[in-house]
Amino acid sequence: MRKLNGGKPVMPIFMTGQLMPQITVSKIKISHWREESLCMEGILGANRKISGMNFLDMLSAAERQNGSLLCVGLDPEPTKFPAGLKGDANKIYDFCARIVDATADLVSSYKPQIAYFAAHRAEGQLERLMEHMRRVAPHVPIILDAKRGDIGSTAEQYAKEAFERYGADAVTLSPFMGWDSVAPYLKFYGKGAFLLCRTSNPGGDDLQNQRLASVDGQPLLYEHVARLAQGPWNLNGQLGLVVGATYPAEIARVRAIAPTLPLLIPGVGAQGGDAAATVLAGWRGQGGVSTGTVIVNSSRAVLYASSGDDFETAARRVALQTRDQLQAAKPQ
Repeated sequence: MRKLNGGKPVMPIFMTGQLMPQITVSKIKISHWREESLCMEGILGANRKISGMNFLDMLSAAERQNGSLLCVGLDPEPTKFPAGLKGDANKIYDFCARIVDATADLVSSYKPQIAYFAAHRAEGQLERLMEHMRRVAPHVPIILDAKRGDIGSTAEQYAKEAFERYGADAVTLSPFMGWDSVAPYLKFYGKGAFLLCRTSNPGGDDLQNQRLASVDGQPLLYEHVARLAQGPWNLNGQLGLVVGATYPAEIARVRAIAPTLPLLIPGVGAQGGDAAATVLAGWRGQGGVSTGTVIVNSSRAVLYASSGDDFETAARRVALQTRDQLQAAKPQ
């Protein structure tokens, strides 16, 4: 086994045509799991200038270079755009690109939410935006927030959409349908996948906070997801978890179960999550270097910091304040 994430052993990566040994996961036997679409420079439409880097490598490098744990979420709502762009869905690319230009040296990642583009028939603008981000911020990974959750050939198509069409470095997924809804994404060498684990919405309790009587130890559902992601599901070493900032105690619980996985944490800013409490609960490191990092997302607070012509300057100011607040909260 090779080592990744501060010495954590992970399954080796197999070249195209090689077979992965038989593994049993949650009573589903993964026999001769084939690693397809492997990384060669320029493949999968990623077109990254930083060859040989997987998602976690890119995330770590961006975190160091920009001194940041901040992820800016790109959730464009034309009705909230500043004057001159307001109400015009054809300006989605222009608005988002200017936000990127203003914050590229302040973030560890970007997270475009696909529904905000698709609802306005703006998938073409999203493609342009992905190209723009790769051009102006080639060191910053892009997480496509899609929350896909399907199986078989449909999941394969969603994976192609995320990684080939849009060239994302990682994607968010719903694990509700189990292992075979996650596996197709792990066939793409070096690409990350974040599984919904303990989300910040009130309705998350309906399922995520329920006990599994048939599982050893009777864990809560979100705890079980965290164990699977830290252990048997993490075949390419690139899995992470989504945990809401509004539940710091549960962030800490997930971190205890999954000590090395990156945690994507929405809910800071407009949703009311406490930035300092989030970092204290989820970030782990030594000497200022992350061994279990957090990706703290802020969307509306940055995007709509001003409704005037100074929206780029205002977005940068809020992003800078948030970045510095997150950095200051790291345990010494």
